[in-house]
Amino acid sequence: MSNVKVYGRLIKEGSSFAFSSLVVNRLRTLLSLLGITIGILAIISVFTLVDSMERSVRSSFENLGDDAMFIQKMPWGPEPEDGEYAWWKYMNRPRITYEEAKMMKQRMNSARVVSFFASAVRTVEYKNSSVDNVPIIAAANGFENFIAVDLEEGRRFSESEIRLGKRLCILGADIAKNLFGLEGALGKSIDINGFRTTVVGVLQKEGESILGNGTDEWVIIPVGFGQNVMNFNRAETQITMRPKEFVSLEAMENEAMMNMRAIRKLRPSEDKNFSVNKSSMLNQGLDEVFGILTLVGLIIGGFSILVGGFSIANIMFVSVKERTNIIGIQMALGARRSFILFQFLLESVILCILGGAVGLILIYIASLAATHFTGFELTLTLKNIGIGLGFSVAIGLISGIIPASTAAKMVPVDAIRSN
Repeated sequence: MSNVKVYGRLIKEGSSFAFSSLVVNRLRTLLSLLGITIGILAIISVFTLVDSMERSVRSSFENLGDDAMFIQKMPWGPEPEDGEYAWWKYMNRPRITYEEAKMMKQRMNSARVVSFFASAVRTVEYKNSSVDNVPIIAAANGFENFIAVDLEEGRRFSESEIRLGKRLCILGADIAKNLFGLEGALGKSIDINGFRTTVVGVLQKEGESILGNGTDEWVIIPVGFGQNVMNFNRAETQITMRPKEFVSLEAMENEAMMNMRAIRKLRPSEDKNFSVNKSSMLNQGLDEVFGILTLVGLIIGGFSILVGGFSIANIMFVSVKERTNIIGIQMALGARRSFILFQFLLESVILCILGGAVGLILIYIASLAATHFTGFELTLTLKNIGIGLGFSVAIGLISGIIPASTAAKMVPVDAIRSN
């Protein structure tokens, strides 16, 4: 118990000396804070930006889950047999057709849902209003398993409407606002590439992400009607599927590969002329990309915080030099070397924590302002606050240890006599 009291008193007195020194030397304290503030500001700003980007991108793919599979013309990355992304080879592949999707749906035993998508960019008009370069998504039955179709108003397509290719559409929130303003969109007729189409639904606003506005800018139509609006031989097309319960993604992939080769009448010796992509590949790719971005941010911020650390160390050496007489008197009166060491080390840590706190406050204010003016949500997380304060303490200890050790090793008589 006595040891606890001794160390408690040591901390109290050391903190008192440290704070007194910081208050007396206000200008020097301010300059010291500036260096560490810039360092923490740089490194935590990068971490906050990377975390916000990652959260935004992952939320954009959240509806896909980890068990979605896509048969497409182009792969999402280099195929194992190629070793590199042989785009010149992939470009010559035929596009996925709606007829192939219907045959796949009949043949797939391991898939609980098989759907088809085709997309192209078209102009959408309503009376005197028009919006150019709108992504038009032609979707087959089961599309809601792959697209978040949360309706603000209206309804989805029925299976018969999709099969018969009725001239209906579901609008994204931004498209509905741009075309109709404050008017209601349901039941209104719009023109898509010259074809009159009735609005049966409006999607809930998804909001901006790093990838854009997502479904807010889309127009979804039945696949049968889509064949009139766009040429499927030139559109971006894909077959999408999910496995049945208790069926692995690998088992479904093997069956899909076999069926697709049979549909395209490929001999066993022939290379496949299609790609099988999986949503799990996105998560693996994102882990690698954001891991690299975090490392780059750590390196960039590390140099900034290193400069701040040198600044703190320099200021601490000056502080030790100025207070040499006081150190000698303290030691002559019985102060232990550990007390002197702790006193200057604590002063260094307090400086860094104050500088780091100021940097975190600036990042918080900047993130609120950026979210308000850009619409892209930037959030300073508790994890990044902890990292910032942790860096501050670490830099304080590293920067202060040599000056503090120098002070603790002084000979009392020589320290008192020094000028």
